[in-house]
Amino acid sequence: MIYSVQHVSTVTYAAPVTQAQFNLRLAPWPWRGQELHRHTLKITPLPDVRKDQIGPYCVNTTHVGFTSAIDSLEVVSEFTVAIEPSPVPDDGPSAAQVRAEALEVNSLSALSPAPYLFASRIAGIDSDIGEWANGHLLSDAGIVASAASLMRAINGQFTYREGVTSSSTPPEQAFASREGVCQDFAHVMIMALRSHGIPAAYVSGYLRTLPPPGKPKLVGADAMHAWVNVWCGLDLGWIGFDPTNDCLARDDHILIGMGRDYADVSPIDGTFIGDAPQTMVSSVDVTQAS
Repeated sequence: MIYSVQHVSTVTYAAPVTQAQFNLRLAPWPWRGQELHRHTLKITPLPDVRKDQIGPYCVNTTHVGFTSAIDSLEVVSEFTVAIEPSPVPDDGPSAAQVRAEALEVNSLSALSPAPYLFASRIAGIDSDIGEWANGHLLSDAGIVASAASLMRAINGQFTYREGVTSSSTPPEQAFASREGVCQDFAHVMIMALRSHGIPAAYVSGYLRTLPPPGKPKLVGADAMHAWVNVWCGLDLGWIGFDPTNDCLARDDHILIGMGRDYADVSPIDGTFIGDAPQTMVSSVDVTQAS
């Protein structure tokens, strides 16, 4: 499966701002089952400083800076990627075994389970979320089935509703109201898993815009999407679960980056000098090339 992806983001300011600096996280990270054929990142106006760097975590970051005042920024990311459908995993080891194996891994690499075991900037440890997940994360059940049960519970009990949350809304608030968008659902699932000692990571990526014939369109296909990677033990490694659509992340999902939560993989963030209000508009198009 080969996809062509175009992501256009435009930031406009009510008045010129100075010393603007941005971090762009739009270049796909190398991932099992994904083969990147090409990637271009067009930035208008041209930045005075541009530096491509890796990390932290599974993230490619492009840092850009402007010494002159700007009143807008347009970023166009385009790439082609081949996706090899991953096999449907078996149930794997028990949740208890995954907990034990995660604690035995002494690596702190980007793919190690260790960085994804503990509270992060956005996804903390919440007792209410942990208790809610008790019935789905049974110690003697297979980790894949347990994570799928938790994913299904979020999909069934939470309402997808745009506009009720923002990127700054605490996951605890979305959990209490039982509504939000893919970012909220991913954070709630991550917090539930970490509360039970299961490594869980936040994934930023894209979904196929148009579904295969006879299948419904996935929710979140017209923007950047978020799902959860769960570390399922030494043999299975990381497996993607999409609570917004109640499905595994397979050939419809294109991974851009993986971190502890949204703050690690947000597509664009930055700083500037000035107090002008800003507006950002984004559009995403994912088409099947062959």
